[in-house]
Amino acid sequence: MTRYFSQDHEWIEVDGDVGTVGITDYAQGQLGDITFVDLPAEGASVGKGDAVSVVDSVKAASDVYTPVSGSIAAVNEALADQPELVNTDAETGGWLFRVTLSDTSELGALMDEAAYKTFVDSL
Repeated sequence: MTRYFSQDHEWIEVDGDVGTVGITDYAQGQLGDITFVDLPAEGASVGKGDAVSVVDSVKAASDVYTPVSGSIAAVNEALADQPELVNTDAETGGWLFRVTLSDTSELGALMDEAAYKTFVDSL
């Protein structure tokens, strides 16, 4: 599986034509304690860059943008009762949704892990 990162601090891990999306550890650290996650509807069509989810924290509510176009294949139901998973396990168990990619070429506009680290270090 290959992982990519957006400048909006989302990550996507791609396996075949399905990508698992979440926010980065950096993003969750900036937000503080997550109190609620509003997830997209399964089956919804989404376009690259669309705001599809909202993460509420003690500091602010923040939109989560899909880094690719496609349709929502699944959502992380565990976040309904445990939104803090985004804080404690942001880049694995705290994933937000899965999307079936409609255009894999969109991945080319995203960063790999090294490029994302350089991007975050410049902030």
